[in-house]
Amino acid sequence: MLASRNAGKAREVDAMLAAYGIHVVPAFVGAGVVVPETGSSYLENAIAKARFVVEQRSQPALADDSGIEVDALSGAPGLYSARYVGDDPWNNVEAVLVQLLEVPWPARTARMRAVVVLATPGGRLYSAEGVIEGHIGMVPRGTNGFGYDPIFVGPDGRTLAEWSTDEKNAVSHRAQALRQLVAEWRAGEGA
Repeated sequence: MLASRNAGKAREVDAMLAAYGIHVVPAFVGAGVVVPETGSSYLENAIAKARFVVEQRSQPALADDSGIEVDALSGAPGLYSARYVGDDPWNNVEAVLVQLLEVPWPARTARMRAVVVLATPGGRLYSAEGVIEGHIGMVPRGTNGFGYDPIFVGPDGRTLAEWSTDEKNAVSHRAQALRQLVAEWRAGEGA
């Protein structure tokens, strides 16, 4: 089970894990369930979401907490990326762009960070983190993504929303974290 209400994230995670023969089913899409993200770190929030699903469904649960950290904004939106100025992703993107209007390209450095957690009904926890460095673009570009993907410019000069699904699934912050998590889980479970 994937502890997420984000259908785009669910598709992305399922595609990334398919290479390992693992498929996830989103636990909350369309359900209206919201697990409060009251932790002081991505890890705390991901653990809370994964444990909630384990308690509700008695099945292993995968959760992530991720965000964009903009250096010119002292690391914001960071932990609050999904609800920076509200629940609408485009309003959040717009808020970041507006705050950076006067900031020149060299100072628009940022990173996308993802922390993923796998919780099992037996109480085991596995976690991993992935980070990709880049810049915040001047305007949104691309259609293959969600959240801040259209404004996050990766090392090759394209936004994450301009990357193909295969490119994104190979090197994104979430892909890095999931690869590491699968390796840790297999080592821990003797798989």
